[in-house]
Amino acid sequence: MNKHWHWLVWATILLSGAAYAEAPPQPGSVAPAFVLPDGNGKSRSLAEWRGKWVVLYFYPKDNTPGCTTEAINFRDNQPQFMELNAQVVGVSVDTESSHRDFAEEKRLPFPLLSDQSGKVSQSFGAYSNWGVIKFAKRYTFLIDPEGMVAKTYLQVDAGKHVGEVIADLKFLAAK
Repeated sequence: MNKHWHWLVWATILLSGAAYAEAPPQPGSVAPAFVLPDGNGKSRSLAEWRGKWVVLYFYPKDNTPGCTTEAINFRDNQPQFMELNAQVVGVSVDTESSHRDFAEEKRLPFPLLSDQSGKVSQSFGAYSNWGVIKFAKRYTFLIDPEGMVAKTYLQVDAGKHVGEVIADLKFLAAK
């Protein structure tokens, strides 16, 4: 028997955890409902933003280069989102206190929600579980004022993404 068989067993275990993921909701479908705590421990739900566009963005980890770039770009473009009647909401599997510290340090004017169980990320197809390493994938969902998924972004470039979202939001809101 091969002396490296145990590596095959561990690789199988790790990959089996990563293999299961729900498919992301498609445009035209109802966005999955959720309730999650923000960085201050307040429960927030998708339903509270009914009547507004919601830019629901999932990201891997607070205070990492790509996630910081994306968050700052959303922050710096906040006036445009407000003009378009859109609420930006970030979600990751980080803790509430991590979100609070990140939002305070970067002066983020929108809520960051803590999905420590990964269930909400999973319902949006944005959850990666590699056994001991769990994180939200960098996905964004544009949700219309009636709670329907209007657009999905499954290949996000953190530096260019916000511009794409604003352009799509302008186009969709004008319909």
